[in-house]
Amino acid sequence: MIQLTRVIKEYPTAAGPYRALKGVDITIEPGEFVAVVGKSGSGKSTLINMITGIDRSTSGTVCVAGTDLGRLSEGQLAVWRGRTVGIIFQFFQLLPTLTVAENVMLPMDFGNIGRPRERRQRAMMLLEQMEISEHADKLPGALSGGQQQRVAIARSLANDPPLLVADEPTGNLDSRTADAIFHLFEHLVELGKTIVMVTHDTDLAQRAGRSITVTDGLIVAPGGL
Repeated sequence: MIQLTRVIKEYPTAAGPYRALKGVDITIEPGEFVAVVGKSGSGKSTLINMITGIDRSTSGTVCVAGTDLGRLSEGQLAVWRGRTVGIIFQFFQLLPTLTVAENVMLPMDFGNIGRPRERRQRAMMLLEQMEISEHADKLPGALSGGQQQRVAIARSLANDPPLLVADEPTGNLDSRTADAIFHLFEHLVELGKTIVMVTHDTDLAQRAGRSITVTDGLIVAPGGL
């Protein structure tokens, strides 16, 4: 599902190039649940940006779901991302003026997938799967943090992507709610999804199928091979 080969990422700074990733090699198989751990500034976010195509590597190869991302234009990347990757954020990133159902339908609208009625039906099915369908016509602000994260997960599944990337998805939740979200991820893996989860929670990381530790732009744990 994911193959990074000798990936280097540099950013220009006033003091010269800053190397955030220093020749990273990673292989993640379809159906794996992988946790990415490391201190702030270690390169976790940069790594995730490589995998999702949000940013491009300076050198090396990033291949995800059979596609070499370096060969795609920005427009092609946007289309690829919409169909291949569901992204889940720590702070949910729900649009406050849209209802819960409309937020879930948004990726389908952008991707021009299905008819309006079909989009609504799929959104309701996903919200049912997340056990939150009774809130479909409420605004996100009326929901708790845990409920909003369930909506965000439903939205990430809207276009049925094979890969889910979660960036600190439980970092803004209490431990009980975080545990419930983790169980949702485990269920999605059972359904065949591949999940890459960035987390500071070492307990959650140990419960994932495998963990990758990033330190100073390098993979330092055997699980990263």
